[in-house]
Amino acid sequence: MSCLTLTDTETGSRVEIAVHLGFNAYAFRAVVEDRTVDVIAAAADFPQTGVRPSGHGTPLLFPFPNRIRRGRFTWEGREYQLPLHPVMGHAIHGFALDRPWRLLHQGERVATAEFQLSRDAPDRLACWPADGLIQVTYRLRGAALRLDVRVVNPDTRPLPFGFGTHTYFRLPLGAGSEAARCLVLAPAAEQWVLEECLPTGERRPVPPTADLRDGARFGDLKLDDVLTGLIPTGDRVECVLMDEAAGLEVVQQFDPQFRELVAFTPSWLPAICLEPYTCVTDAVNLAAGGIDSGWRVLAPGEEWQAWIQIAARPILV
Repeated sequence: MSCLTLTDTETGSRVEIAVHLGFNAYAFRAVVEDRTVDVIAAAADFPQTGVRPSGHGTPLLFPFPNRIRRGRFTWEGREYQLPLHPVMGHAIHGFALDRPWRLLHQGERVATAEFQLSRDAPDRLACWPADGLIQVTYRLRGAALRLDVRVVNPDTRPLPFGFGTHTYFRLPLGAGSEAARCLVLAPAAEQWVLEECLPTGERRPVPPTADLRDGARFGDLKLDDVLTGLIPTGDRVECVLMDEAAGLEVVQQFDPQFRELVAFTPSWLPAICLEPYTCVTDAVNLAAGGIDSGWRVLAPGEEWQAWIQIAARPILV
C-alpha cells in the first residue's frame, strides 16, 4: 500500500491520495473559516482493501471513461476485445484506476504521478491500439484542490483516448445539515439518450428529472445520466453543491474541453458524482458510426492537457 498526504499548513486543509490505487484522491478535508468540510466520500478502509476502485474517492478514467459496448471496437481495421465487467458485460472505466502509478514528485502541497500502459499495465497493452501515458498533478492551495492532466502519445501509432474523473462528492457539507436538502447545480442543457446505460447517439433537451441548471434538491434526485450541452462561464464550466443550512458550498470547475458530465447518485455512499468527461460513453463505437462523440486521437509524440478544480467556500450571496 502506498498513500501520501498533501497539507496546506496555512489553513490545515488535507488531501489523501492512494498512489497504489490509480492515484486516487480519496479524501479531501478542506478548512473554510475554521470549519472542516469533508468534500470527498470513500469507505474508511478503501486504501487498505482497494475494493471496487471505481466506487470511492476520485477514480481517474483512462484511456476511456465509462462503458465500451461489450468491450468491442474496431480501430484502423483491427478488432479489439477488452476485459469485461463481470456483472455489466461491458468494458468500463479504462485501465488505470486499479493499478499503481509511479510517483514522480511529492512536495508539501503538490504531487505528480504518471501511468503508462506499457510499463504499468503491460498485460492490457494488446487491448488498445497504441501505448498511452497519462500524468496527473494534484495541487492543494487553501480549500481548493486542482488537478492538472497531461496525456502523451509515446508510440509510433495514433493514440485514441478519452478521459474523465468520477469524484464522489459527500453530502451534506456541515454537521446538522440534511443531505436531502442540499442543492445540486450543473449547467447542462442536453442529455444523451441511453438504453441500458449506453447512448443511442441521439441527444435531447435535458428532462426535468435531470435538469440541474436552476438547482435541484439532492433528495429528489436519482441519476445515472450523461449530460451534455454544457454552458461555460467564461473560460470554465462550473458545478455547485450547496448546503444552505451550513452556509457552505463545494464548487467544481473544469476546462471546457470536458464536454460531457455524468451525473450519478450511488446507493453505497452518501454522495453524488458529477463527472467531467472529454467524450460520451462508448465514444469509440459512436465515432465509427459518424457521430460526434468527443473521441480524441493523438498523433505520435503529440500531447493534450486540461484541468479540474474542486474548492469549498462559504456560500456567495
